[in-house]
Amino acid sequence: MQKSRIAITLGDPAGIGPEIVAKTFNEKDLYDQAELVLIGDKFVLEKALKVVDLDLKINVIEDVEDGIYEFGTIDLIDLGIINQDYEFGLVNDKCGQASYQYIKKAGELAMEGKVNSVATSPINKEALRAANIPYIGHTEMFEDISGVDDPLTMFEVEGLRVFFLSRHLSLRDAIDQVKYDRVLDYIQRCTEAMNRLGVEGTLAVAGLNPHSGEHGLFGMEEVEEISPAIEEAQKRGYDVVGPIGADSVFAQGLEGKYKAVLSLYHDQGHIATKTYNFMKTISLTNSMPFLRTSVDHGTAYDVAGKNIASEVSMVEAVRLAAIYGPKFNKN
Repeated sequence: MQKSRIAITLGDPAGIGPEIVAKTFNEKDLYDQAELVLIGDKFVLEKALKVVDLDLKINVIEDVEDGIYEFGTIDLIDLGIINQDYEFGLVNDKCGQASYQYIKKAGELAMEGKVNSVATSPINKEALRAANIPYIGHTEMFEDISGVDDPLTMFEVEGLRVFFLSRHLSLRDAIDQVKYDRVLDYIQRCTEAMNRLGVEGTLAVAGLNPHSGEHGLFGMEEVEEISPAIEEAQKRGYDVVGPIGADSVFAQGLEGKYKAVLSLYHDQGHIATKTYNFMKTISLTNSMPFLRTSVDHGTAYDVAGKNIASEVSMVEAVRLAAIYGPKFNKN
């Protein structure tokens, strides 16, 4: 099987990103699945290696083709942004700028076809603001880097895949997004995303109201918007069912009845996945020319630099990039 080449970003230097990335490079089995190249600063990485007490060699490279890609060595593209000491756990404009530049470089490598996928570690919104970076998060950055409007987010946790009809909206505004045209469009987009990942099977659409509205007893969205969109999609040949009550559809997805679920608002899917396994809930950004995976937790300033942050989520993000990368790039 072809190995993915994955660019990993170091994250906000003042947060837990560098230490969980360092621990990830100490996972020997990942080297059997992918070629890993780190985008960051040598100074920051050396500081992180001291925190986690790992004796890994740093191989600074100019181009991804120069990497050794062997366990025990971290192949690093050193951007040289942070070269003076800083404190863990504090908002720092230089750290905000560095975290953005790591992402920008990784995205550029992906757009040039030099890496198959990008796996990102956490960044801090306050640090970005302090650095006058005009983005609130990864997704908005990758929109500009890739030239794709509204990249499609998918969560995966132990085989359960969840898409989102809307993201960062108030609940009141999110309900207003549950319209026929949008639901139909997202059924199409989610199916295309599944195909790009090499996933075949049924997409289930979650219900919005309790018990999917009980035929209008608890709301009319299922009757007037959601069901008609699903029926039209079925006529067009899409393998989709629903609406399925949100109190059961995610459990059924975990059991394998459905290959993916379309959640109708942000927290509906977030609660289901993160309650099941918070650390292994991984975010995948689809519909771009390359695949991006990410941890779905923050910089955890309160524990940064203490060697107590778990690398499980970062390892899982890299693992999924390795699994899906070759399939994704063939589509």
